[in-house]
Amino acid sequence: MKMDNGMLSIVTASPDQTRRLGMHLGRLAQGNQVYLLTGNLGTGKTHLVQGIAFGLGIVEYACSPSFMIAREYHGRLPLYHLDLYRLDHLEEIAGLGLDEYFRDDSICAIEWADKGVSVLPGDNLTIRLSHLAGERRRISFVPHGKKYDQLVDRLKTSLQKDREDKWNLQ
Repeated sequence: MKMDNGMLSIVTASPDQTRRLGMHLGRLAQGNQVYLLTGNLGTGKTHLVQGIAFGLGIVEYACSPSFMIAREYHGRLPLYHLDLYRLDHLEEIAGLGLDEYFRDDSICAIEWADKGVSVLPGDNLTIRLSHLAGERRRISFVPHGKKYDQLVDRLKTSLQKDREDKWNLQ
């Protein structure tokens, strides 16, 4: 685990471990949080969101909303799972009315957020995923705002206490 300037970087060894990392985040989630996920195809964005959903107590399997733009799931908190992959122009993204998903009582996870970062909330947890080799992924959590600094601190503590997983923490 590596933490510089509030950023936390973790290497996962498999899609299952990426989901388990997401579960830690989902368990820690509080209302009015926005997670901006960035990374190329196949870097594990949807696996991480699946874990967040499980951590929120959502029993329904979260799948990529690429063709629908948004999916809504209900658990301890509602989870809005958005995917901007199919959108090519900032005007399309700005015209979606995304503000309705940034609510006090919910979590909003947005895949391909780099396509619309200028129209998304500045206070957020940016999650950068990258492919290393085989099934290994580097996942970096970059907090933007005090509540996200605190969330990353709590995530680090949660992972350090995890006796079941051997996290490759850088």
